[in-house]
Amino acid sequence: MSESGSPPSPPPPPAASKPMPRPAGAAVPRRPRPPKQRGTDLEPPRKPAQLRRRTLSWLSLSGVLLAMTGCTVKFFFPRALFEPPTTFKVGYPSDYSFGVDSRWQSKYRIWVVRDAEKIFVIYAVCTHLGCTPDWVSSANKFKCPCHGSGYDSAGVNFEGPAPRPMDRTAITLGADGQIEVNVLKLFQHDRWDDEDSFLPA
Repeated sequence: MSESGSPPSPPPPPAASKPMPRPAGAAVPRRPRPPKQRGTDLEPPRKPAQLRRRTLSWLSLSGVLLAMTGCTVKFFFPRALFEPPTTFKVGYPSDYSFGVDSRWQSKYRIWVVRDAEKIFVIYAVCTHLGCTPDWVSSANKFKCPCHGSGYDSAGVNFEGPAPRPMDRTAITLGADGQIEVNVLKLFQHDRWDDEDSFLPA
């Protein structure tokens, strides 16, 4: 306390520190850009080659994903094999005239044949290697396109490498009067007299 009794005066404020000098060559910090300058506005325009590469990349990725999806669906839904029926009707006996009728060759792989005594059905499979012969009406014979085997109108082999005649299918007359064919029951030439291998004409 001073002799006059007045309170002591406050100490003077500290002097403001001066900023340290920046070393030579030091990077100057960049001031932040205003918000309106941020984003893609400042990106350089893309070149056509870059756009093509990006499009191709997306297409490739989409193709891979689509293929994977297809494989997954195929795994959960296995492929089913639909085969033609083994027993079917081919119409009435009166629908067939004398000779070879090839109307069912593509659908059922058979020929319906009518001669002077009976109606029978030939299974259209070559006995050489299993090809499907064709009926050549101009030559009155069946001709195999694979290795040249030939059969007469009764299905008996007479040329080419076929070792035996073609088989005949079981044939019966249904309750409605139509011809019923069963291709699961076949008759080789030594059983062509079986009652199920033909119908009386």
